[in-house]
Amino acid sequence: MKIKTFVGTSANAVKTQIWTALICMLLLRYLQMSSKFGWSMANLVALLRMNLFTHRDLMAWIEQPFAAPPDPAHAQESPQATLAFT
Repeated sequence: MKIKTFVGTSANAVKTQIWTALICMLLLRYLQMSSKFGWSMANLVALLRMNLFTHRDLMAWIEQPFAAPPDPAHAQESPQATLAFT
Protein backbone atom coordinates (compact mmCIF):
# COMPACT_ATOMS: atom_id res chain seq x y z
CA MET A 1 0.00 0.00 0.00
CA LYS A 2 1.47 3.30 -1.08
CA ILE A 3 0.34 6.39 0.76
CA LYS A 4 2.30 9.32 -0.64
CA THR A 5 1.18 12.06 1.70
CA PHE A 6 -1.07 12.45 4.69
CA VAL A 7 -3.69 15.19 4.86
CA GLY A 8 -3.52 15.41 8.64
CA THR A 9 -0.47 14.85 10.80
CA SER A 10 -1.98 13.98 14.18
CA ALA A 11 -1.98 10.35 15.27
CA ASN A 12 -5.74 10.10 14.87
CA ALA A 13 -5.65 11.62 11.35
CA VAL A 14 -2.92 9.23 10.22
CA LYS A 15 -4.77 6.20 11.62
CA THR A 16 -8.00 7.30 9.95
CA GLN A 17 -6.27 7.72 6.60
CA ILE A 18 -4.60 4.32 6.86
CA TRP A 19 -7.91 2.63 7.75
CA THR A 20 -9.61 4.42 4.85
CA ALA A 21 -6.92 3.22 2.44
CA LEU A 22 -7.25 -0.36 3.74
CA ILE A 23 -11.03 -0.33 3.36
CA CYS A 24 -10.67 1.04 -0.17
CA MET A 25 -8.20 -1.71 -1.06
CA LEU A 26 -10.55 -4.37 0.35
CA LEU A 27 -13.50 -3.02 -1.66
CA LEU A 28 -11.43 -2.94 -4.84
CA ARG A 29 -10.20 -6.47 -4.22
CA TYR A 30 -13.79 -7.63 -3.65
CA LEU A 31 -14.85 -6.09 -6.97
CA GLN A 32 -11.89 -7.70 -8.69
CA MET A 33 -12.66 -11.14 -7.25
CA SER A 34 -16.41 -10.97 -7.89
CA SER A 35 -15.93 -10.03 -11.53
CA LYS A 36 -15.75 -12.65 -14.25
CA PHE A 37 -14.00 -10.21 -16.59
CA GLY A 38 -10.46 -10.84 -15.29
CA TRP A 39 -9.48 -7.32 -14.24
CA SER A 40 -6.02 -6.35 -13.16
CA MET A 41 -6.07 -4.01 -10.17
CA ALA A 42 -4.56 -1.12 -12.15
CA ASN A 43 -7.14 -1.43 -14.97
CA LEU A 44 -10.00 -1.70 -12.49
CA VAL A 45 -8.91 1.44 -10.64
CA ALA A 46 -8.36 3.38 -13.86
CA LEU A 47 -11.76 2.52 -15.32
CA LEU A 48 -13.51 3.16 -12.00
CA ARG A 49 -11.87 6.56 -11.87
CA MET A 50 -13.07 7.32 -15.41
CA ASN A 51 -16.66 6.27 -14.60
CA LEU A 52 -16.84 7.82 -11.16
CA PHE A 53 -19.67 10.23 -11.96
CA THR A 54 -21.64 7.90 -14.25
CA HIS A 55 -24.83 6.64 -12.63
CA ARG A 56 -25.04 2.90 -13.22
CA ASP A 57 -25.22 -0.37 -11.35
CA LEU A 58 -21.69 -1.19 -10.22
CA MET A 59 -21.99 -4.97 -10.45
CA ALA A 60 -23.54 -4.76 -13.94
CA TRP A 61 -20.72 -2.42 -14.99
CA ILE A 62 -18.08 -4.81 -13.61
CA GLU A 63 -19.43 -7.56 -15.88
CA GLN A 64 -19.85 -5.37 -19.00
CA PRO A 65 -17.50 -2.41 -18.61
CA PHE A 66 -17.46 -1.31 -22.24
CA ALA A 67 -21.24 -1.22 -22.73
CA ALA A 68 -22.83 2.19 -23.22
CA PRO A 69 -24.07 3.82 -20.01
CA PRO A 70 -27.84 3.88 -19.53
CA ASP A 71 -29.68 6.91 -20.88
CA PRO A 72 -30.78 9.06 -17.93
CA ALA A 73 -33.82 10.29 -19.88
CA HIS A 74 -35.20 6.73 -20.00
CA ALA A 75 -34.29 5.85 -16.44
CA GLN A 76 -37.08 5.17 -14.03
CA GLU A 77 -38.17 8.10 -11.93
CA SER A 78 -36.71 8.27 -8.46
CA PRO A 79 -37.41 10.91 -5.80
CA GLN A 80 -33.79 11.93 -5.86
CA ALA A 81 -33.78 12.66 -9.58
CA THR A 82 -36.84 14.90 -9.70
CA LEU A 83 -36.73 18.56 -8.78
CA ALA A 84 -39.76 20.82 -8.74
CA PHE A 85 -38.87 24.44 -9.46
CA THR A 86 -41.96 26.60 -8.99
